[in-house]
Amino acid sequence: MGKDAVATDVTASADDAWALVGDFHGIGQWFPGIDSVRSEGDDRVLSMFGIEVRERLVERDETARSITYSIVGGVPVEHHRATVSVTPTERGSRITWSFEAEPDSMLALLADSYNNALSALAEKLG
Repeated sequence: MGKDAVATDVTASADDAWALVGDFHGIGQWFPGIDSVRSEGDDRVLSMFGIEVRERLVERDETARSITYSIVGGVPVEHHRATVSVTPTERGSRITWSFEAEPDSMLALLADSYNNALSALAEKLG
């Protein structure tokens, strides 16, 4: 199983960044390529690129400003677990997306996707 992480710094405060990042079911507001999001309990079902991807919220920590989720259907992964966290910095905040996946061949695809999402999120946060 491979692991990786991507991050970006934004000028928005950690609280403002967390307001978007921490809304597990609101990812469609800023993640590029998502056509729709359907909430089903702790799962979100993303419609994107002609497929549906099911992701399950595993943990949410308001104090640490982090959410952890797993892909549980729709893409060919044997294992996936990702944590998105927001930490304050002197000039705003840092958003980090750490993840692990099996097969390892999914890591590059996930890193590209998460980097694109972080760029879009940074633009949305101003």
